[in-house]
Amino acid sequence: MKAITKLGELLGSKNSAIAVTALGTAGLLLILISSFLTDRKQTAPQAPEAAASATQSDSYCRETEERLREFLSRIDGAGEVEVYLTVGTGERYVYAAEGRKSSQDNKTEEEKKYVMTGGSGQREPLIETVETPAITGAVIACTGCGDPAVEERIYKAVSAALGISTARIYVTKMK
Repeated sequence: MKAITKLGELLGSKNSAIAVTALGTAGLLLILISSFLTDRKQTAPQAPEAAASATQSDSYCRETEERLREFLSRIDGAGEVEVYLTVGTGERYVYAAEGRKSSQDNKTEEEKKYVMTGGSGQREPLIETVETPAITGAVIACTGCGDPAVEERIYKAVSAALGISTARIYVTKMK
């Protein structure tokens, strides 16, 4: 009871009421500021992952172009070769999932849940595989492509190596 009366006396004065109001406002501002700082810390690691994914996709494309250029230059009559590849989407992540199926009468129900890892607010889905970007087209320029037989060998080799149809390949003579 004595504590409550003392608190009442302190809050009764005008200066004490102003001080308590100022401290309360300062506390609310600190809580507001901390919520913004927490969001920045959580989003900062995700930005480098996206940049890393784009870099990995670019390096995959460049490496495939180089390997294909080296291979095509070994074809009889091809001469000097330049390769340009187009890719569809970037890397694609396949997440691990677990599920169950149940059948009753003529109904089939399927339940699927993604496997999560981590703890204490840092839960992320478990990545099962990372699929490389799909190559959607190729442009090949070579010095020996004036000969139709060389062009046909280039078309067939690129189609077989990349697993794309010859309709998605363009072969031209390099100047």
